[in-house]
Amino acid sequence: MVIKLILVLYILMMLGIGVSTYKNGSSVDGFVLGGRNVGSWLTAFAFGTSYFSAVVFVGYAGQFGWNYGFSATWIGIGNAVLGSALAWMVLGKRTRTMTTHLNASTMPEFFEKRYNSKKLKTISAVIIFIFLIPYTASVYNGLSRLFAMAFNIDYAVCIIAMAVLTAVYVIIGGYAATAINDFVQGIIMLGGIAAVVIFALNEKGGFSSALKQLGEIEATGVPANSLNSIFGPDPINLAGVVILTSLGTWGLPQMVHKFYAIKSEDAIKKGTIISTLFAVVVAGGSYFLGGLGRIYCTADSSDGSGRVFIEKLANGKLDFDAIIPNLLDTCLPDIMIGLVVVLVLSASMSTLSSLVLTSSSTVTIDIVRPLTKGKMSEKKEVLVMRIFIAVFLIISVVLALNKNAYISTLMSISWGALAGSFLAPFMYGLFSKKVTKQAVMASFISGVGITVVHMIIFSLGFFPEATKAAASLKLNMASPINAGAITMLFDLIIVPVVSAMTKNKDQDVLDKAFDCYKK
Repeated sequence: MVIKLILVLYILMMLGIGVSTYKNGSSVDGFVLGGRNVGSWLTAFAFGTSYFSAVVFVGYAGQFGWNYGFSATWIGIGNAVLGSALAWMVLGKRTRTMTTHLNASTMPEFFEKRYNSKKLKTISAVIIFIFLIPYTASVYNGLSRLFAMAFNIDYAVCIIAMAVLTAVYVIIGGYAATAINDFVQGIIMLGGIAAVVIFALNEKGGFSSALKQLGEIEATGVPANSLNSIFGPDPINLAGVVILTSLGTWGLPQMVHKFYAIKSEDAIKKGTIISTLFAVVVAGGSYFLGGLGRIYCTADSSDGSGRVFIEKLANGKLDFDAIIPNLLDTCLPDIMIGLVVVLVLSASMSTLSSLVLTSSSTVTIDIVRPLTKGKMSEKKEVLVMRIFIAVFLIISVVLALNKNAYISTLMSISWGALAGSFLAPFMYGLFSKKVTKQAVMASFISGVGITVVHMIIFSLGFFPEATKAAASLKLNMASPINAGAITMLFDLIIVPVVSAMTKNKDQDVLDKAFDCYKK
């Protein structure tokens, strides 16, 4: 009852923030960007809480902690250094400056005005709407598993309830509501992660004892003393995870969007430090916790270890997404489980709000608005955004109801397509006049093309022999994580290559776009 009371109070607080910020969402700029007046703390926490959700805490931490042991912590370190610190330092100031100068509210709008192409705007908007859906579904998946563990509530009921709650407070308050909620949620995440890691280590006799127990575990492809080593049993594929989850933030519209809305350049400097420290605690703590998974759980019901047995899914694969919930159920007292539920709810609601706001604003501003030829009032545009929030959530819920889809697979497909399409043309476009619209189009085609082809061959299981052959390679090409990482790196190469082979014809547009750096 205490846990349920805490949860109810938390939900009422979120809804209260949504209602209190309703007036800020009366205009398109206010609803989407909070009036470009969001301070460093709110922006940094919004960036971090959008970055890390149940996808990381339940899905990625469980699966990669199981596969790589203690070395999975490198993923969290990569997220903090490459995904947070460098992203803020390289992209923050220039993104805020150029998007303000171009009056761009969304990433597709940036592509249109920076490259003078309505076609790029429309195509990028469609890509965003389609490929944010599996990411949203993965968040629902992770969140619902924790609720099912804590309250024994049906998986489908959890998903639908979370969708309704997200819809209500985002539809009411827009970006201002999400930014303030993100700050509160971020504080809960910091305290919750630290507490959970301490409890998990104490249950196994402390840090040294836990590492020793990890080293004693042997399994197929996992030799003794590898799970407690610095680089783990599979450093090559571990690097693929680091690249996908760290470099991906540079090209994800819901992440880059935070730089559009920040108040000033001084706020960017403070935000860089705050965001990095947040990532060290939350991401580092989550993956470290996941690395303890094998000393709490087992895939062999007859090993006599007393660890929790993890069952297989209907498709015959180990249910990685059940590892963290079972670990928590084993080592935490009831009141701490309540804290974890609120922690994961905080992380997930912030990410969900960012995703649905990005998707709905993109469709409204970059697809619906051009179709109406500017005849729709701001009030109607905000109404349309609110309608698309509901549509987006409904589609995501339907996808999330498929429990056979791994959280990591859904997220990897989303990140691979989005960051693989947008990372290079967005980043290079902030710094160089040489990038051409043909290069941007090539990036879109390669990002979506590689992701979809890989999904057809491997994730959907249409070619089982190809999957077996790819899995036998040292770098597992059947993995959607590695495919996403390769797509991003390929994107960084193809854009300058195509730009060198083509020419920009809109020199006046280019000069005007880059005039912002002279002021």
